[in-house]
Amino acid sequence: MSASHLLWISEEVAAAISAGRAVVALESSLIAQGLPAPHNLETALAAEQAVREEGAVPATTAIDDGRLHVGAAPELLERLADPESRVAKAASRDLGALLAVGLLASTTVSAAMRIAAMAGIRILATGGIGGVHRGASMTFDISSDIDELAATRVAVVCSGAKSILDLPATMELLETRRIPVVGLGVDELPAFYSTTSGLRLTHRADTPAQAASVIGQHLAIDGSSGILFVQPPPADLAIPADEVAAWIESATTEAASAGVRGGAVTPFVLGRIAELSGGRALRTNIGLIVGNARMAARIAVALASNPSHRAA
Repeated sequence: MSASHLLWISEEVAAAISAGRAVVALESSLIAQGLPAPHNLETALAAEQAVREEGAVPATTAIDDGRLHVGAAPELLERLADPESRVAKAASRDLGALLAVGLLASTTVSAAMRIAAMAGIRILATGGIGGVHRGASMTFDISSDIDELAATRVAVVCSGAKSILDLPATMELLETRRIPVVGLGVDELPAFYSTTSGLRLTHRADTPAQAASVIGQHLAIDGSSGILFVQPPPADLAIPADEVAAWIESATTEAASAGVRGGAVTPFVLGRIAELSGGRALRTNIGLIVGNARMAARIAVALASNPSHRAA
């Protein structure tokens, strides 16, 4: 049975998909849970604008009134951004349950990937993916983003995994799950707020056209996974890794003392890092979200311009 009845696709996005034009999916948990107001809505709109400036169509994903929204309307974005709204946070596992009860929900990377694939969109932009949390050998706390990347054939453009995670373990798990990680002009995994992590990458693409070629070839292979493209935050906003490490240590200690668990850990820790950094981390987070949306649009345009890639 087709699941198309679950999708609400805006006229603009539907027309672009039908015509084979460039479309970039965007997640919405950054609006509802990731950034404080008013920066959350401002950043979401800036990311959409960056996609448009590069010649692609933005498709922000969300859940509302029993439908999966692709190309969320401005009114829906405003509701997601309103601190007074009771917005659930959806990973891909939550989609059916939230649709059944008609709740308003934002989409994490895993949920946005699944929705994008259902709509026929092959590129998604975000700030950073989830991964293996520190201490996961005891807690088994691993983001579903990893398994979604393994299962869903969508390319994700980001600044690596969030730096509060165990980055070496995350890279090992990405390899285990057969998920290629490709540096966009870099040979080292970015560490979200920082340009360097000390973790070397096997693959690299230096132009959007090269990245599009990688996507086309990868998706042409039967049984292939999603694919992860990584680029550093903007150079003028990047923060030295040792400074970030000190903030993370303090914030994670506070989270443990406060009994914060599960999906609440990441927004809590990121919020505390924003405070401890005097706003520097927030500015970097915003900058890399918009920068990744812009790069994803460039890749999407290159992908759409090549008929052989579109057929993959």
